Amino acid sequence: MIRIDYIWLATEPMDMRAGTETALARVVAVFGAAKPHCAYLFANRRANRMKVLVHDGLGIWLTARRLNQGRFFWPGVRHGSEVELDAEPNPAVGSWALELAIRGLVTQR
Repeated sequence: MIRIDYIWLATEPMDMRAGTETALARVVAVFGAAKPHCAYLFANRRANRMKVLVHDGLGIWLTARRLNQGRFFWPGVRHGSEVELDAEPNPAVGSWALELAIRGLVTQR
């Protein structure tokens, strides 16, 4: 199992055609580098697709999730073209919340 200590949510939508390098570039632009054992979550504008970038301490993982119905609940403010990731991890979002989000159980219909 991949260890995840912190979860960061992107507040700006990401084009889901983006691959590992593009997602990593967004993380590096904000943090300077992907931090080990951190997950970075990105959603598209409609919030029915999500990508999760994880640094496991050795390398980078990128996975995608698509909902056929409903949409992910995505907190945060969306800013035009400005890329902003929350500066502090949200203590209310634990690994159980990541599990629920990835499974699509935290959705709005």
